Amino acid sequence: MKTLSLLGSTGSIGKNVLAVVRMFPDRFRIVGLSAGKNIKELAAQVLEFEPECISVADESSVAPLADMLPPKYRQKIFCGSDGNRKTATVDAAEMVVSAVVGAVGLLPTLDAIAAGKDIGLANKETLVMAGRLVMQAVQESGVALLPIDSEHSAIFQALEAGRRRDVGMIILTASGGPFRAMAREDLASVTPAQALDHPNWDMGRKISIDSATLMNKGLEVIEARWLFDVAADQIRVVVHPQSIVHSLVEFIDGSVVAQLGIPDMRIPIAYALSYPERIELGLSRLSLSDCGNLSFEKPDYERFPALRLAFDVMKEGGVKPAVLNAANEIAVAAFLNEEISFTDITAVVAATLDRIDSGDDLDLDTILAADAQAREFAGQEIEKRAREKGKGKREE
Repeated sequence: MKTLSLLGSTGSIGKNVLAVVRMFPDRFRIVGLSAGKNIKELAAQVLEFEPECISVADESSVAPLADMLPPKYRQKIFCGSDGNRKTATVDAAEMVVSAVVGAVGLLPTLDAIAAGKDIGLANKETLVMAGRLVMQAVQESGVALLPIDSEHSAIFQALEAGRRRDVGMIILTASGGPFRAMAREDLASVTPAQALDHPNWDMGRKISIDSATLMNKGLEVIEARWLFDVAADQIRVVVHPQSIVHSLVEFIDGSVVAQLGIPDMRIPIAYALSYPERIELGLSRLSLSDCGNLSFEKPDYERFPALRLAFDVMKEGGVKPAVLNAANEIAVAAFLNEEISFTDITAVVAATLDRIDSGDDLDLDTILAADAQAREFAGQEIEKRAREKGKGKREE
């Protein structure tokens, strides 16, 4: 029986984690749950899985959640960053699954590593912000860090076909998102509803927008650099609209090993939870004859500059990846609130990167300061664009 603490339990990945746990009650037990503000769903999860520690986004949600639960849970509910960190370090947990979205995943993941917990990582921002620091902590603590993102799970699996020193190239696949074939001049008029309509995957709002801009793939590139300890020039992205080949590894002899499967997140989740075993999930099997043609193409960096931006900051290093991530979080939220256009997202990120110098990526305080500064500058850039947009309308 493996005991799990789950951060981000009401999100898309979190619900899939619980679906796997539900399928195998004799193999996995939930001892910690943290969520945001969806307290109705969290309450249902608590009643089903009976965790020892619970966390919500802020103090305003504590009392309403407690009212939905039996009295025995009142002393087990925490909130905010401290709540996430308590949930990540609950004594009974052997593994912490980080399925939260954004920078909020960094501190609880570091705490879990320090507490000797294995990590199932779906929160790519942890390694984007502080990859060098996190992987150093993993090595010093001797814990396992297992990827849950479908692409990184695919690479992890493909790497077992050979020695790490024989790896020539890691190739991440990208679906291309909903606007893969859209003309560049039409992207500025894209609406949030259109951007949220991903062709292959059912994801949360923020990740869906990142997929549409290809920033999600850029963040995955930076994550892969640290997770698999490869140089920036050993990572490549290829657009694969069918989302059947989840990623590939090319070895120095020219052999290319790929991991294929239906687009279902329960597969990489179950692999991370049960590693090195594989467990029967009862899902539909991949039929290559039914798939038809599988196509691959180069990404268009002109139409989707976010991907190029991510490669650039990965090579620059320091705190720049943390700045990229923070500015993107603010810009995506502004787009979803219809404050800026779709193409403004990457423009805001680029403008923010220009305003912040690099710094020591092994110093947590420096990383967190860069994150905070980037959010402030990105907000200022968004306000400036909103003013210009309003002025333009008045002049019309």
